[in-house]
Amino acid sequence: MNYYVIYDGNCNLCATGVQILETLDKGQLFCYIAMQEEEKLTHWGITPQDCELGMILIDAHTPDKRWQGSAAVEEIGRLLPLGSGFVEAYRALPGVKWVGDRFYEQIRDHRYTLFGKRSL
Repeated sequence: MNYYVIYDGNCNLCATGVQILETLDKGQLFCYIAMQEEEKLTHWGITPQDCELGMILIDAHTPDKRWQGSAAVEEIGRLLPLGSGFVEAYRALPGVKWVGDRFYEQIRDHRYTLFGKRSL
């Protein structure tokens, strides 16, 4: 694996997103770790407070290279086949990235209310 995706395993949206990503990726690029697996996250110095800011993507070969929140979503999209063009277009449109970042924050902060919560 080349990247670790740290996601909220209790969030229905997040868990479903990981299932879709697993299908698209076919085990090539990403390994998945739920934010609730705190003992695994201490390896990278990630705290529960860090996880409150959204999903995290870590480069397995250069662990200091990380993306979080909407930046992690964009980077995952960029890494997928044919995804780079979509991400570049999204970033190039004036104001769209700013709106996307705010949208991500709203979803992150209200994910359990909007999509429900499950037990890991």
